[in-house]
Amino acid sequence: MASRKSFAPSKKRDKVVLAYSGGLDTSVAIRWLQEKYNLDVISVSVDVGQPGDMEENIQRAKVIGSLEAYAIDAKEEFAEEYVFPCLKANALYMQTYPMATSIARPLIAKLLVEIAQKEGAKYIAHGCTAKGNDQVRFDVSINALDPSLKIIAPMREWVMTREDEIEYAKAHDIPIKVKKACPYSTDENLWGRSCECGVLEDAWAEPPEDAFEWTTDPTKAPDEPKYITIKFEKGVPVALDGKKMKPVDLIQKLNQIAGANGVGRIDQIEDRLVGIKSREIYESPAAVVLITAHKDLEKMVLTKDVANFKRIAEQRYAELCYDGLWFSPLKEALDVFIDKTQEFVSGEVKVKLFKGSAVVVGRRSQYSLYDHGLATYAEGDQFDHTSATGFIYVWGLPLRSVAKKQKK
Repeated sequence: MASRKSFAPSKKRDKVVLAYSGGLDTSVAIRWLQEKYNLDVISVSVDVGQPGDMEENIQRAKVIGSLEAYAIDAKEEFAEEYVFPCLKANALYMQTYPMATSIARPLIAKLLVEIAQKEGAKYIAHGCTAKGNDQVRFDVSINALDPSLKIIAPMREWVMTREDEIEYAKAHDIPIKVKKACPYSTDENLWGRSCECGVLEDAWAEPPEDAFEWTTDPTKAPDEPKYITIKFEKGVPVALDGKKMKPVDLIQKLNQIAGANGVGRIDQIEDRLVGIKSREIYESPAAVVLITAHKDLEKMVLTKDVANFKRIAEQRYAELCYDGLWFSPLKEALDVFIDKTQEFVSGEVKVKLFKGSAVVVGRRSQYSLYDHGLATYAEGDQFDHTSATGFIYVWGLPLRSVAKKQKK
């Protein structure tokens, strides 16, 4: 059994900052980095709304042998600087996935880089595998923020099963919590929960109910619809049912309400960045409701040209986020464009939640371009009907020219 004293801090050893979850993989990685690379480990746990005890993580990391351990509450920053920009962009990968995991990685990478610079570390390590998207998101984000830092990914280098890791932990006196093996691989934060592996790898099989944690089975959801009202200011939600709320509180409350009504389940065949197609199960109650409401409010206040062009930008924006290019110049440029489009996206949206569906049933805004006097067919119609003939003549002129000269 290895002695912890052999890994005491040394002025001769370089430092590595490890993205530490507190789980089996990264707990074993602390000792592995010390043994294989002869590095002093600084563990960093980042709270973006996932379950777990950050203080417990710090203590476990120090017991295992970390030179230092940080626990960072980044929920507010995540909501304001990562979630809400994606909401303003209506960012959905493959028009479906709100990208909860994708947009948390660049924030974690940024914090890892900050700690590495503060501690004078030369390396950053993470627990991502060679087949996943997250390795790309971490590596590319770290390189974009500080190209001088070197990256170590233990899970890409060692070949160890869960059982091997448990044996390694026992042999090296590493305290771990050995739980019953979960049939799925999951990840969660404020914006959503992902679930894959196990029976879900059969694309024909309906997801079993134990794959879901945040949402009620829509068939068992309440028999009466739930109505909610969301207030937006410049594209950002600021109040729920008339009550002003902080970003994190609003998202958490909406996850609870919408999830209880079966809203937010997504079953998707997905194109991974690394070229593999995967079957993913997502739960994103708040994200689904907020994006649905935000899109509808935009229809009321944006001009036709802006709305049409923004939809093109939204698709590219989502791809950049998914592909780990959060800190790219194109992403930064698109942020400026999207923020400009949100100047008048303020108002209220009423949403009906019922057995898995979220449907907008009302909207209002002081900046609305919807004019009842022009839209109505009833008394009070203000539209100049005599203008229609001239408009149609000019609008159809090119087609008439083609018909006369080029069509038989």
